[in-house]
Amino acid sequence: MQAIIMAAGKGSRLGNLTDNIPKSFIEIENKKLIEYNIDMLEKYGVTDIIIVTGHMYEQFENMFQDKPNITLVYNPFYETSNVLTSYWCGQHKLNQDFIYIHADTLCDTNIFQELLETQGDIVLPVDFGPCDEEAMKVIIDNNRVVKINKTMDPRSADGEFIGIAKISHRCLSRLNSTTINILKDKNFKAFFEVAIQKMIDNEEDLIKAIPTRGKFWCEIDFIDDYIDAKKNISETLLNL
Repeated sequence: MQAIIMAAGKGSRLGNLTDNIPKSFIEIENKKLIEYNIDMLEKYGVTDIIIVTGHMYEQFENMFQDKPNITLVYNPFYETSNVLTSYWCGQHKLNQDFIYIHADTLCDTNIFQELLETQGDIVLPVDFGPCDEEAMKVIIDNNRVVKINKTMDPRSADGEFIGIAKISHRCLSRLNSTTINILKDKNFKAFFEVAIQKMIDNEEDLIKAIPTRGKFWCEIDFIDDYIDAKKNISETLLNL
């Protein structure tokens, strides 16, 4: 199994925390966010790791120069594009089942273990419950994701996709062709989930949802997210 980590963003909403470092180099308990994710992946045997960089890419190159199992791919369009473009930059490196993960997202290892153990072409952990406007919101029908986007009314959502997914090699070519078609339409600001929604609309794959079961997870976009993450980070991550 492989993993692809989205790490190109600037983290400008985190103020001076990211003045001199990439967003995923923010530390909790003296450990970088990206280190937590790599340690979690490697703990569960996911050692072929692709990191898509952009902002301050040199720091990634310095950090991982002696890690032959980690491949860095640079997104030269990171300042004018969104996550789907980063995925496109790295998709040619994928050839088997893989984990998709945002570098600024952490989750309890129990969520990750259940993700690995759940069968399905695409499996998304979902935090069921009320959502805010910023959330990547989902609507679920019989444990299947039928709608995923940021723009839906939060009151209509069943929960929030946490930004970590397992994707089977069986749908890799369809995902990649869907991604390219979106970018051909010059939708360079598209989130990765736009491609997932198009696959749902075409009824090509079953997008399975699994619950987070109240376990810790966080996406660090704002200062308050960082404060909450430092306060609530789970022991399963601290013990990696």
